[in-house]
Amino acid sequence: MRLFTPEAMREADRKAGERGYPSLLLMEWAGMKAARVYLELFGKTPALVLAGKGNNGGDGLVLARHLLLEGVGVRVYAAGGQTGDALLALRALLAHGVEVRPLEEASFREGEVVVDALFGTGLKGPLTDFYAELVERVNRAGLPVLALDLPSGLPYSPHVRATATVAFAALKTPHLLNREACGRLYLAEIGLPKPLLEREDLPEVATPEALRPLLPRRPLTAHKGSVGRVGVLGGYRGEGLRYAGAPLLAALGAYRMGAGLVHLVVPEGTPLEPLEAVFHPVPSPTLPPLKAEALAVGMGGGAWGRAWALEALKARLPTVLDADALHPEVAEAYREAGVPAVLTPHAGEAGRLLGASPEEVAKDPLGAARALAERTGLTVVLKGNPTVVAEGERLSVNPTGNPALATGGTGDVLSGAIAALLAAGLRPFDAARLGVFLHGLAGDLLAEEKGVGLLAREVAEALPRARRLLQEGRVPPAFFLR
Repeated sequence: MRLFTPEAMREADRKAGERGYPSLLLMEWAGMKAARVYLELFGKTPALVLAGKGNNGGDGLVLARHLLLEGVGVRVYAAGGQTGDALLALRALLAHGVEVRPLEEASFREGEVVVDALFGTGLKGPLTDFYAELVERVNRAGLPVLALDLPSGLPYSPHVRATATVAFAALKTPHLLNREACGRLYLAEIGLPKPLLEREDLPEVATPEALRPLLPRRPLTAHKGSVGRVGVLGGYRGEGLRYAGAPLLAALGAYRMGAGLVHLVVPEGTPLEPLEAVFHPVPSPTLPPLKAEALAVGMGGGAWGRAWALEALKARLPTVLDADALHPEVAEAYREAGVPAVLTPHAGEAGRLLGASPEEVAKDPLGAARALAERTGLTVVLKGNPTVVAEGERLSVNPTGNPALATGGTGDVLSGAIAALLAAGLRPFDAARLGVFLHGLAGDLLAEEKGVGLLAREVAEALPRARRLLQEGRVPPAFFLR
């Protein structure tokens, strides 16, 4: 699955027309599929349809007709000036005797659901004047909102804050970069020829179907030395401080992702947990002899972080560089040595590596991840919502995860999980996108059960369950997309 820009989606629509595919069929399917989502979410609750004059408004008029045929009460307010397919959709609705009133007269009633069919992906800039005020009225009304294709106003402000959004044909960048405004996402196929949706120049959306084949298999003859051994180098002790929890959580993440054995290289005096790990207590950042296929480095490294990373480089093993190991000179050293590495920065750390502010990184995570991957020549996991994985020209945007993961230590668990997949033989890009997806899915499973207040170790403990669901093709749609 590819992540489209609004411009790329309009190009796909245009090319479909050039191939002879009737655009009216696309509108009919879009409105019909959106009506199905409406009925699933809201049943026979009356609908208030707000329709613009373009194709998005036409989609809303088709939806209104299908809801009417299902016995749902509809009130429709539409902008004037429809042409083409939207005009045909309006005429079809009027033929059923529905009164369509001017959009300027729109009013809101308790017990209705608002259908936002004003603009979709057609905007070139922020809403102003009447439409900006109308969007604010929608938000103030406090009613459930179903947005068609995209909440009107996105990616700018003001914009509609939707309860749910039906994305037509493909996901667009605002769906994942402005997930909170979209509410629950539904993806509806509307009949576009599939070759038009297979754009290799666009970012990937990590899907269960694409990631399932990457899961490492275990033969009956497997043993702890054959399924991937991980070395974790991290922690810090000095200046009255001790950082011990982060490397322990990384080790737990590696084990729960399937590592056969974990070596923990940590400062002397670090608590001996998890008990399954092989401990290598050291007085300073050094790399003792150990048998491993991949390393995770830097978690809780503090002032030792740079030294941990440069020591780990001596092993010339695939390495996850996290937290205090993330320095420009470290990335350059790994690049020059030709050692495969995965960088796992959050927005602040990525900004430091790029010479940008965290706000600039968060504003354009796809661009920032691509720029960092190009600058370092390494695989990048830019953590956030969404998390973006970049390597060379490839970008993968992750749809799993939720705000409950915003707690200390979850990033350390992720680093250990990715290292375990590296140790199992996956390429850095594949290990990163699979690890990120399963880590986010584990957080989704826990958030459904517990809400906020998760512990990082609980996320690690949920990794086997997430992995099993992916293996068995049972990832719940609520944690991904319909």
